[in-house]
Amino acid sequence: QVQLVESGGGLVQAGGSLRLSCAASARTVSNYRMGWFRQAPGKERAIVAAISWSGQSTYYADSVKGRFTISRDNAKNTVYLQMNSLKPEDTAVYYCAADRTGRSMGADVMDYWGKGTLVTVSS
Repeated sequence: QVQLVESGGGLVQAGGSLRLSCAASARTVSNYRMGWFRQAPGKERAIVAAISWSGQSTYYADSVKGRFTISRDNAKNTVYLQMNSLKPEDTAVYYCAADRTGRSMGADVMDYWGKGTLVTVSS
């Protein structure tokens, strides 16, 4: 069983930046596609970004392209989400997830989930 622990959420003003981290409990995640998802109040959870096991392929939702960057450090079993130019509509609980079966980059079906970290962007 893989455990994922997110950190780095918090309160930030619009236009600001945050970096989320996701620490995995097992080195096997270095072979997994990893993703960040978010769920805003009253909305369904949706994919924000994903990264292949090697880091060479990435996927971004249209709403965050050019503002968010996903990266990973397999030596540290950690995935990051750098969020710049934050907007109030980015307010949500952000979840880290792992896909061990190699689904397509934008797939929202994942095998392991973290508990989430709250990001609040004030206007």
